[in-house]
Amino acid sequence: MLPERSWSDQRIENLLGNLLRVGVLLSAVVVLSGGVIYLLRHGQSAVDFRVFRGEPEDLRDLRGIIRDSLELRGRGIIQLGLLLLIGTPVARVAFSIFGFAKVRDRMYVVFTLIVFSILLYSLLGSA
Repeated sequence: MLPERSWSDQRIENLLGNLLRVGVLLSAVVVLSGGVIYLLRHGQSAVDFRVFRGEPEDLRDLRGIIRDSLELRGRGIIQLGLLLLIGTPVARVAFSIFGFAKVRDRMYVVFTLIVFSILLYSLLGSA
């Protein structure tokens, strides 16, 4: 059995930094791949800038985005990448709660829970 590494402020900061880097890079790769698919399928289409067309209905909720992504539709994959980008700092805050709890810093756990609650309310409260 491997010895458990102690949780220190430096280790938590490193993990949080890596979480942000991986999240942003993953998001960029997903958006880029969706953009390539979209351009391969629709790159030659004529664009009419006089008419505004909003986002299609299927890309306005999570189920539609996942369905379009699984069907390898470029716009759905791009939207999924953007959701990953939005979710990255939320995941960072959630992991911060765990990290602060692990080092038994109750004050920061409380503050981070408040921030996490505000984030979740702003993301889900308007739905």
